[in-house]
Amino acid sequence: MATVKEKIEELKKKEAEILLGGGIDKIEAQHNAGKLLARERLHLLFDNGFYDEINKFVEHSGDAFGMEGKKLPGDGVVTAMGAINGRLAYASSQDFTVMGGSVGGRHAWKICEVMHRALKNGVPYIAFNDSGGARIQEPINSLRGYGEIFYHNVLLSGVVPQIAIIAGPCAGGAAYSPALMDFIIMVQGIGKLFIAGPNVVKEATGVAISAEELGGAMAQASHSGNVHFVAQNDAEAIEICKKLLSYMPQNNTENPPSYGDGTIQIIEDPYLNEIVPDDHREAYDMMEILLRVFDPSSIMEVQEHFAKNMIVAFARLNGNVVGIVANQPKEKFGCIDIDASDKASRFIRFCNAFNIPLISFVDVPGFLPGVEQEFGGIIRHGAKMLFSFSAATVPKVTIIVRKAYGGAYLAMSAKSLGADRVAAWPTAEIAVMGAEGAVSVLFKDEIKNAPDPKVKRRELIEEYRIQFASPYPAAEAGLVDAVIEPIKTRQYLSIALESLKNKRDLRPQKKHGLIPL
Repeated sequence: MATVKEKIEELKKKEAEILLGGGIDKIEAQHNAGKLLARERLHLLFDNGFYDEINKFVEHSGDAFGMEGKKLPGDGVVTAMGAINGRLAYASSQDFTVMGGSVGGRHAWKICEVMHRALKNGVPYIAFNDSGGARIQEPINSLRGYGEIFYHNVLLSGVVPQIAIIAGPCAGGAAYSPALMDFIIMVQGIGKLFIAGPNVVKEATGVAISAEELGGAMAQASHSGNVHFVAQNDAEAIEICKKLLSYMPQNNTENPPSYGDGTIQIIEDPYLNEIVPDDHREAYDMMEILLRVFDPSSIMEVQEHFAKNMIVAFARLNGNVVGIVANQPKEKFGCIDIDASDKASRFIRFCNAFNIPLISFVDVPGFLPGVEQEFGGIIRHGAKMLFSFSAATVPKVTIIVRKAYGGAYLAMSAKSLGADRVAAWPTAEIAVMGAEGAVSVLFKDEIKNAPDPKVKRRELIEEYRIQFASPYPAAEAGLVDAVIEPIKTRQYLSIALESLKNKRDLRPQKKHGLIPL
């Protein structure tokens, strides 16, 4: 019979074997590819490198195709809990050294187990994806396992934050778990995300394309918008994840963390009074306004490479977390198109789910016109913004900077769409459409019959702009609460959010609304 000492030595030996994963050669190959090991990633993620590994001794359950008697330490995934920025979180980290991180039955079970614990304890879940995909030696268990992972993603959705880090291959069905999560961070040059790889694409369509061009970080961040943040390496991806979590509550019953001392810091930047050009057709950078209004170095832009005509970002005001939705006039004149609608709607719904107040900065001439947009479903996609803002019950404050035309103005959280406070700069132009378009419709015959139609048209445009393309008619109608000097924007937002911190918005009881997907 073994002694206690011998049993402890046996434990240490088993742990050492598990830590070796797929062996020295595969560990070196992972490092040579510029990738960290599964546990090295967790070491960087959790405070002080400390984490508690869960189900370390689990082995695979396959017994076909040469799997019987084969050892797969941890079944190719490391699951753990630990503190991030002093707050508890759960994580899974696929181990590419063990059978390519492929997903078998027990592998999936381990992931679902930590997801279940994250849900039960009301804390975030982070997933490192680095896997060859489904384990073909366990075809049924692998499929069932993926289905259970997807199901748990949906259970966690809107209850606790979910962040996926693509730190290696993530192809086929494996791509759908990250897609069901709240944010995707991807390592450039190493992470790959696609349903069908280059070989399948070429065979099916005849189009030759590299893996990086098809499923690389910049391709998925700029073209499809699947990826929210791009990192240069594993370490940077983990730092982005930590920063992102600092803006979020642990779960949907809490408020986001506050880093303020309860005081309102009034900062008046004179440049705000000059930033909007005198010529209403001239572009400017909306981000310059945001950087001058919110707390220094607090803005974290989301999906900066996708739909650049729309800015969505987390920020802090007096240390308190807010979500920003803003038009970007220097891209497509700030028009809202299909991609911008999707980008904004998703962000709005995340902020609402996790009690993050929403602030809109408006300079929008309309929805982007064009056959491609119409046939692509701009009506349906634009309606997502109308739905998302209308459904949001968090504090909603809107600042109208310049153009606020038609349905696109409403989609940016107008008063009639449920905004709690609306302020306009003196440069605001609130109307159904721009003066040029309105005059062409309203005074078509008058212009046509004038001695000099061009002069008459200019006169009428100026008259229309003075009378209607300003914030005052809307203010007179109560659709704008205040017309403010631009340098007073931070003060206005601070007071508005302070007055709304105990907001309660009762809605009809229902299972859920039917967003126009």
